[in-house]
Amino acid sequence: MKIFADLQIHSRFSRATSPSITLQNLEKYARLKGINLLGTGDFTHPKWLAELRNELTEDGSGILTSKSSFKFVLQGEISNIYTQGGKGRKVHTLLLAKDFGTVEQINESLLKKGRLDYDGRPIFGFSCIELVEMMRDISDDIEIIPAHAWTPWFGIFGSMSGFDSVEECFKDQSKHIHAIETGLSSDPAMNWRISSLDKYTLLSSSDAHSFWPWRLGRECNVFDFNEQYSYDDILNAIRKRKNFVETIEMWPHEGKYHYTGHRNCNVCLSPKESLRLNDICPKCGSRMTVGVAQRVEKLADREEGFKPENAIPFKNIISLSEVIAGTIGEKVESKKVWEEYYKLTNAFGNEFEVLLNAGEKELMKITQENIALNILKNRHQKIPFKPGYDGVYGVPVFGELADSDNKDTKIRARQKGLSDFI
Repeated sequence: MKIFADLQIHSRFSRATSPSITLQNLEKYARLKGINLLGTGDFTHPKWLAELRNELTEDGSGILTSKSSFKFVLQGEISNIYTQGGKGRKVHTLLLAKDFGTVEQINESLLKKGRLDYDGRPIFGFSCIELVEMMRDISDDIEIIPAHAWTPWFGIFGSMSGFDSVEECFKDQSKHIHAIETGLSSDPAMNWRISSLDKYTLLSSSDAHSFWPWRLGRECNVFDFNEQYSYDDILNAIRKRKNFVETIEMWPHEGKYHYTGHRNCNVCLSPKESLRLNDICPKCGSRMTVGVAQRVEKLADREEGFKPENAIPFKNIISLSEVIAGTIGEKVESKKVWEEYYKLTNAFGNEFEVLLNAGEKELMKITQENIALNILKNRHQKIPFKPGYDGVYGVPVFGELADSDNKDTKIRARQKGLSDFI
């Protein structure tokens, strides 16, 4: 049985999140997306934890079940802001826990260091080393995962406050780190270029701040479990890569920090261009936010295209709502987009079935020809992007420039700053 697992989201109690996030809305849109296992988000927040306790049932497996039989796993995120190696560090860490008893112990330990009630992703002034030690004192079953590892401001490898390796961050506690989360602005192929990461499983999660299907499940992990799977099966997938089929990825170019740039000046540069300018904005002279592509390039000890022998496969995909919106020239949340979205998901079961498996003839019967063709182009990585930078999402480009089978179109795309993936 394939399990599409989005293991990191947020509740409405985290900053910059939708106030309408409820377990019911998360479940509704996860089913629509094709997700069948979801992280709970924010188990450190007392009000959200109370809702989790009220709405979800434990059965001893470590997998929690809603009143309508949807599956969740207990999940939270911690922000550590501290000094190490003479430099200020800001690192976000994902935590998975087996049961409410373990969560209570985690929260009791964290409360000795600070408050939990002001944000679903609480901030602490102690190091990632101490975080691992604290979690290990509670339970060996707590999974500790550096979150969105390459994000400039709050990733373990981030250009603004990060480290150059897992070992530099966690020191002697790095032996308890089994995985990293690649984040929205990188994909596994980028991480394969760094040999020191071969020992770590590469996970992908949405880090969603709302429940909409163009956010929820935009990245996820695909496992092959028996129907009655457990938390231990998830740990084996993460720690031993057992029954780990693949990951579903956004195009890293769509991530908000893929390229280096300066949002205020609308400057977006490739690593080569930025390095030539010493990361200085050519318009205003201020220092730009160094993007993930440039940071990977700095740490890479392998050429592009290298693939480790034990690598877990992945697929890059654009969300169905974005494909429809880009094709018909509407906003992603518009009524027209939703009408086409529901036509397709009602016909094929869920969004992932549409994106990954629906046949051309069947698609043509359900939706407009241009939408059907762009779904297929999406599946085969034939849609170019204007890359994201400095907090600005990248944009998939449809229409004339998306005709990437044409050599002249490729040239024009490059001239307009678009990345094509042929």
